[in-house]
Amino acid sequence: MLYHEPPVEPGLCQQARHVHGRWSSPLTSPDEFELYRSPLETRYASRAMQQLWSDGHRFRTWRRLWLALAESEKALGLDITDSQVKAMADHLDDIDYATAAEYERKLRHDVMAHVHTFGEAAPEAHGIIHLGATSQFVNCNAELLILRDAMKLLATKVASVITALGTFADQWKSLPTLGFTHYQPAQPVTVGRRAITWAQDFWLALEDLEFRIKSLRFRGVRGATGTQASFLALFDGDESKVDELDRLVTGQMGWPEDKRLPVTGQTYPRIVDAQITSCLAAMAAAVHKCATDIRLLANRKEIEEPFGKKQIGSSAMPYKRNPMRCERACGMARFVMTLAASPLQTASTQWFERTLDDSANRRLVLPEAFLALDGCLDIMRDVMAGLVVYPETIRRNLEAELPFMASEELLMEAVRMGRDRQEVHEAIRQHAQDAANRVKSEGADNDLIERLRDEPLMQGIDLEALLEPSRYTGRSVTQVDQFNRDIVRPVGERYSSEALEAAALKV
Repeated sequence: MLYHEPPVEPGLCQQARHVHGRWSSPLTSPDEFELYRSPLETRYASRAMQQLWSDGHRFRTWRRLWLALAESEKALGLDITDSQVKAMADHLDDIDYATAAEYERKLRHDVMAHVHTFGEAAPEAHGIIHLGATSQFVNCNAELLILRDAMKLLATKVASVITALGTFADQWKSLPTLGFTHYQPAQPVTVGRRAITWAQDFWLALEDLEFRIKSLRFRGVRGATGTQASFLALFDGDESKVDELDRLVTGQMGWPEDKRLPVTGQTYPRIVDAQITSCLAAMAAAVHKCATDIRLLANRKEIEEPFGKKQIGSSAMPYKRNPMRCERACGMARFVMTLAASPLQTASTQWFERTLDDSANRRLVLPEAFLALDGCLDIMRDVMAGLVVYPETIRRNLEAELPFMASEELLMEAVRMGRDRQEVHEAIRQHAQDAANRVKSEGADNDLIERLRDEPLMQGIDLEALLEPSRYTGRSVTQVDQFNRDIVRPVGERYSSEALEAAALKV
């Protein structure tokens, strides 16, 4: 048997839900407004990501792990019958959640509650379910499967952000715009060149995420403290069969057999969680930086996120076009970045072979890090697909500062015409300071060029030609073309078969 993805229950969001041993009311009931529900569920995260982290998906994966264990133990000679294996295979998805909840109330143990519930559904196999295993056989291995699939979903989404940015960059690669360092006017770039700096952040984060996916290792069949003692007892001390069992179960679950952890305690090393959440935090930082830049550009009226015809920017100020999508992305990205510290604390405090203080923490941190970043990436895909550019405002803002940007070029042109460098430098400096003071003190336009036209040291110089913005954007166009060719195109080709339509934002 090869691992098959547990199906998602149809209409999951309209059914009563079993969450960690508790039943909630159907979401169509008015009672839903009387209990807290995470905004990651109701407002931000996609249905696909929510389903991956759902209890139903987790419990169905548990049953597949128990089936893989039984099939592998049978193949290695344990007293397990074909009919027992078939009974388990026939009941992988028909989970009686009410029975499981009742067992959990009595046993205070979620895994054993589902062992008994599975046993009731397949009574013939009751005695061999979970044979030789501990709770972490299903918990850890199921979580690794979920983590892998959740990372793959995020990879697909960030790839679509990168390709959208590449398309945008290509469209606007030749439009000069004012550059900024220290948030002060600096040498011009182009709109497209700035966009590929955003894309590069996402690409670097994607590379790290792909490495995490590729290097993720399965826990496998390890026992109570990782020594495999229980399985050694089952196979009468035959270590080769214990090794083979570990290999078979890994393969049965669709995981590469050479990607198994060499050793574990009771759980897989919690440093793995820290590595993954740190990777997610880096991606969140890319989101935050890009969304913040767009918010700043919106203030300058140069670039805006899409704004619906019926959208209301402010309840009090009807003219407002607030960058609410990017603001929301920044807020959630900040949340993801803060979560990165918690798995580090958990990994560092796992005493010896395992302590249970990781459990409640991981139930919160791991799903929410993925759900929040999932929402961020959906927002960024939506924004990139509809970015609005205002070329005339960009041109006007650039021209207001360009005379200052061109001062070095003007200086060098005067020197080429035989003028004294120090004299020209002082003349330009004086005129530039006076022009800047006029702009700041009087709110007037920058008249540096008019001043220089009357400066004797600048006579005979074609000032208009020297003020052509494209003279100052360096290799911006070439860099966009190279980045799209070398980075964006391969990313698009790598994920073309997994392309997703941008999720419709809920708010």
